[in-house]
Amino acid sequence: MSKIEVDAIDKQSGSTLTLGGSGTAVTLGAGATQSGFGRTGAVDWQTASIKTATFTAVSGEGYFCNTAGGSFEVDLPAGVAGAIVSIQDYNNTFDSNSLTVDPNGSEKINGGAAGGFITLSTEGLGITFVYIDATVGWRSVDSNEYSTSGSIPTFICASVSGACNTLTTVDTNFKVATFVGPGTFTVNSVGNPAGSNEVSYLVVAGGGGGASDNAGGGGGGGFREGKTPQCTYTASPIACTSGSNNGLPVSAQAYAIVIGGGGAAGPTPNGCGSNGTVSSFSTITSAGGGGGAAADTCSSTRTGKNGGSGGGGSIGSNPGDNAPGGTGNTPSVTPAQGQNGGAAVYNPSVNGGGGGGGATAVGTAMASSGGSTAGSGGAGATTSINGTPTAFAGGGGGAAGGTNTAGGGASPCGTGGYGGANPGSPATRTGAPAPTPSIDSRTGTINRGGGSGATNVAPAVRGAGGSGIVIIRYKFQ
Repeated sequence: MSKIEVDAIDKQSGSTLTLGGSGTAVTLGAGATQSGFGRTGAVDWQTASIKTATFTAVSGEGYFCNTAGGSFEVDLPAGVAGAIVSIQDYNNTFDSNSLTVDPNGSEKINGGAAGGFITLSTEGLGITFVYIDATVGWRSVDSNEYSTSGSIPTFICASVSGACNTLTTVDTNFKVATFVGPGTFTVNSVGNPAGSNEVSYLVVAGGGGGASDNAGGGGGGGFREGKTPQCTYTASPIACTSGSNNGLPVSAQAYAIVIGGGGAAGPTPNGCGSNGTVSSFSTITSAGGGGGAAADTCSSTRTGKNGGSGGGGSIGSNPGDNAPGGTGNTPSVTPAQGQNGGAAVYNPSVNGGGGGGGATAVGTAMASSGGSTAGSGGAGATTSINGTPTAFAGGGGGAAGGTNTAGGGASPCGTGGYGGANPGSPATRTGAPAPTPSIDSRTGTINRGGGSGATNVAPAVRGAGGSGIVIIRYKFQ
């Protein structure tokens, strides 16, 4: 057998050089290198070095990538014909935290755009890349489900259970799950970042109950909203729209939905309103609105109760009998889920209470002089997450005695209760219809989380705070 030297190969320029024959192995000598021969597709798997953070791959090696702690990136080496790299999902976490594969410089993947990356977001995925040439770049040889500059979009598929809960389509490509009572939001399959794997959400708790007898209004239920970048609806001014709070990632599982009830109105005489109860979805919990305080006997301090938004305070009949409203955003979250209740300030003309706090504004304080109007409820928040601008979580108005103007209505109209007036008197409500002798308070609107208005004395009709709601919006195609 003859030996072909390097200078002999040079002399074959322009012609075909055949090494060995059929069934003959061609072996490189010790220390020799090759180029252009390609590889058989095998790699050396690096089982002793599980990758958990961004790294640069080496040709001829395979890597197990663990994204349980968060997404990261694999940088491919400079492309040389025949270079090969394999990647494998270490423990089925690519669907929760994706892995990005980025070529070197302006090289391509699967013939895509120069420098274009791909995203691996399928649970348990393994894939091998071989570098061919500058036209195609790195080719995924054992899978063809990836586009040229990102993974093929896949989307969330979900279902809803529970009486009266609904799943509807809005804006062509989005589903809206609306829960007005307890139920389950079941994610049957989760998508990827190129499609959808996060949801926008609104979680509103039950509103607080208004108190009775010269009393404070109930606070609005806690209001929490998150909006993913995919959604284009107009969110409330207090929604999470950026950073780590801009929506919730979901996985294939059933999520129990809790809908908070409205707090009961205070019993007569001098009864404090009760707090609303919590609503929740996944890791998001909103606190019930604080109950309004009543004069003299309900609370030694006559302070409104703390909650998602605070209840209004109430005063006694002596100078210095002032009381603050309850503290909103209790417990504290960011952005704040509600505002403080209105204070009660001693008024020599009449006793009365402050308005309950709302999602975006504090309750108004009882006037100290120059009239005897009780405090108005604080404004709620308006969002179009359900496809229509809708206001939630307004505070209930306070109540004042005598024949004077009663507590004002919550703003926006319809999201909270209205303040009461002394039944049978010619009093009028600010921003609400004139009262009748038998009806001197409004309940918070159901499934809006509004606080109920305070009442004065019997035979006033006392209403509860409005129940809460959970709305989930996601892209399905």
